[in-house]
Formats: sequence, C-alpha cells, structure tokens
Amino acid sequence: MPERDVTVGQLLLTEYQTVKDEQKTRIGFRDNLLYVTLTVVAAVVAAAAQAGQPAMLLALPPVCVVLGWTYLVNDQKISAIGVYVREDLGPRLARLADTDEAFAWESAHRTDARRRTRKALQCVIDLLAFCLVPLAGLTVYWAAGATGGGLLAMSVVEAMAVLGLGVQVLSYAGYLGSG
Repeated sequence: MPERDVTVGQLLLTEYQTVKDEQKTRIGFRDNLLYVTLTVVAAVVAAAAQAGQPAMLLALPPVCVVLGWTYLVNDQKISAIGVYVREDLGPRLARLADTDEAFAWESAHRTDARRRTRKALQCVIDLLAFCLVPLAGLTVYWAAGATGGGLLAMSVVEAMAVLGLGVQVLSYAGYLGSG
C-alpha cells in the first residue's frame, strides 16, 4: 500500500470544511431554538389561560432563559468560527497559496450596508423572545394578585435571571462592551 503525503494546504482545507460544517449545524440548531421558544410560550400561555392559573406563567422564565442561553452560546460559537476562518485559517491558507486572500466571502458578506440594522433588529427579536415575553408573563402573574410567598420569591429570582440573560444578549451583541 503506497504512502500518501498530506500537505499543509490539504489539512487546512479539511479543517475549513470541518469548522464550516460545525457552523452550519449550529446555525440550524440556533435558528430552531426561536421556533421552539415560540411554541413553548404559546403552549404555556394557552394552558394558563385555559386553566385560569396565572401561576402557570412562572414556567416561562426558566424555559426562556435556558433556551435563550443555549441560543446565545450557539450564536457566539457561530461568530467565533467566522472570526477564526477570517483571521487565522484563511490567512494561513492564503500564504500557502501565495494569494492575497482565501475565503473572501467570509469577509465580503460583512460589508453589507444594512448589516448593522439587521444585527440591531436581531438583538431586539432575541430580547423580545427570550426576555420580554417571560417578563410579561411575570407581570401578568404579579398583577393577578394571587401571589403566595414562595412563588413570589421564586418569581423575583426568575425576573433576575431573565434580566441577567438580557444583559448577556446586549453584551454579546456589542451594546454593553464585548461578550
């Protein structure tokens, strides 16, 4: 069986394909988390309304925080892969190929004039889905007035967790410094 030499370029291209596959998988998973969140919110709100039990809305914050944090972590990894390809892997491959740039799309798509607006709107959607909806549920619970001591304390802890997630969403989006 003959030996096959593997070049550095082949290794880098294989690494590129591997990280892009991971990025693609994470994008699909991340995007589906919004749909899952909407489905869970609709189910909880419908069940609470049908049962006439505002306390059931206390399920929204933990679910939204867990799904929101998972969304945020995946989004960060997606971005980290992009940075790695643009700033490390691409330049190494470009040097090997003796060219100015490899994987130009990794940078080119970031120069769209409406990118900043899209990113801001995505941040608003993330805050709405993962933070404002559970806070609205807590507000309805508190306004209903049938708050027991233990559930009230739990609802305050939940509100702090949701607000903490909101801070993280804003931070990762670059509005409170880097994430």
